[in-house]
Amino acid sequence: MSATHNKTLRVTLYKSPIGAIQSHRACVRGLGLKRMHHVVEVIDTPENRGMINKVSHLVRVV
Repeated sequence: MSATHNKTLRVTLYKSPIGAIQSHRACVRGLGLKRMHHVVEVIDTPENRGMINKVSHLVRVV
């Protein structure tokens, strides 16, 4: 068996989602971001990349 090496992305919340629409707030929470300048590592999957693209105006990939 070969081991899978999952690449990760470090995502930081740089702008508050308070004024954003509900689906954008849900994406931020789905990525695991809880507060401003919070950094999380998420696995690089098409689903996570889609959420990052949707809220690209709120987050930065470090």
